[in-house]
Amino acid sequence: MRYLIPFLFLSSLAHAAPVEVCFVPSATSCTDLAVKQIAAAKTSIYVMAYSFTSKPIELALVAAKKRGVDVQVILDKSNVGYKYSGLSVMQAAGIPTTVDDSHAIAHNKVIVIDENVVVGGSFNYTNAAQHANAENMTVTKDAKLAALYLANWKLHRAHAKDSKDVPPPPPRHP
Repeated sequence: MRYLIPFLFLSSLAHAAPVEVCFVPSATSCTDLAVKQIAAAKTSIYVMAYSFTSKPIELALVAAKKRGVDVQVILDKSNVGYKYSGLSVMQAAGIPTTVDDSHAIAHNKVIVIDENVVVGGSFNYTNAAQHANAENMTVTKDAKLAALYLANWKLHRAHAKDSKDVPPPPPRHP
């Protein structure tokens, strides 16, 4: 029953909030859409990501940090020790990046920008998501929806750990 109120709230937003949608594979680039939203950020970017290997998105976050945007990232534990993960690059850029290892998989793919924009969907922040998978992304401009996602981000941030405190998972097979 406690999920009914958020569901009703979200279903009412679907008709009111401006939404942009991207599907891949197609001629459109969900990576470019995410980068465009990150580049437009003025004050804050909060990321929760399962798999994070997209260089364009990683570079957009680093650029946002350099221009003074508060950028904070929570990643799934599968990023620890994975040489293609953006984890170490973001940390080297001074972006607070933690690991959520409290769940079997921290399967979120959400970016909250300026507490007003939510980028979400099935789209992982990876090259494979853009070029090989069937995935989707939505960009919704709505402060109430962003507040819900930011509250969820804060919930996960409360139990996320520094990557140094999370052992790497077993090696991935090519």
